[in-house]
Amino acid sequence: MAFPETRMRRLRATPQLRGLVAETQLQHADLLAPLFIAEGLSGSEPIPSMPGVSRHSVEAAVTEAAELAALGVPGVLLFGIPAHKDAQGSGAYDPDGIVQQATRAIKAAHPDLLVIADTCLCEYTDHGHCGVLHGETVDNDATLELLAKTALSQAEAGADIVAPSDMMDGRIGHLRRSLDQAGHSELPLMSYSSKFASAFYGPFREAAGSTPARGDRRAYQLPGANAREALRESRLDADEGADILMVKPALAYLDIVGRVREQTELPLAAYNVGGEYAMLKAAAAAGYLNERDAVLETLTSIKRAGADIIITYHAKDAAKWL
Repeated sequence: MAFPETRMRRLRATPQLRGLVAETQLQHADLLAPLFIAEGLSGSEPIPSMPGVSRHSVEAAVTEAAELAALGVPGVLLFGIPAHKDAQGSGAYDPDGIVQQATRAIKAAHPDLLVIADTCLCEYTDHGHCGVLHGETVDNDATLELLAKTALSQAEAGADIVAPSDMMDGRIGHLRRSLDQAGHSELPLMSYSSKFASAFYGPFREAAGSTPARGDRRAYQLPGANAREALRESRLDADEGADILMVKPALAYLDIVGRVREQTELPLAAYNVGGEYAMLKAAAAAGYLNERDAVLETLTSIKRAGADIIITYHAKDAAKWL
């Protein structure tokens, strides 16, 4: 039937009606909060390019985790900033490394909060790349061994999930075998399966001190123009044993989120990255938009596209607003 019998506005008249028929419901349980843990830091240190986000000492991270848990955020994703870096990224797999320390402390204080450890070398290498360099090129297969050591040390520290973000070929299968052989067959892998080389990572790299000293990451991260390649990457990681897939960044790649969602029954995460966060914060600070409304609209769009899990620096504020 057409107008006047059909009136689409009938179910939009009140907040109660709109809520009753809402097709997408953003919930606290959808959110994960990234945390930066810095070795040698006392308390918390604001990150200029991400207003409202800080680097934390282990003790401050425990406090931040408590606040997130009290707001209903189910988990945190940990990134480490070591005091010293080297060519092999040894701080990533040090049993007493900064992420390992933070994992143990947060799990001891808040055992029900999920702790997810980012598994990569970029924050720990003095050259800023995600793996071992051979000349000017990242050595894929040599890097796999160090990633396995990192994942094992994170597992032994008590991480609930390890999340490889390096984009090396074959790393999911290699980590799955390594974890299984070490008795961690029940530990889930959340793969950054479709991770693009993006301009939106700038604030994160400032926060983590992980900008490459030379070159860039385009030889291992995905080209932004290639959707089919991104889908293939996610399918390969699923075949290798990933338990959760991820698209990163989120907003510029919502089409990829939707297409990966159509091709897999695995849980799907999307990372609302630092540059995307910083844009909204800057626009809100300038008075160009309402921050609360814009953030919730943005996060809802990511879920509507097909993400089950949204990793976002807005998590704390969004949890207060929901």
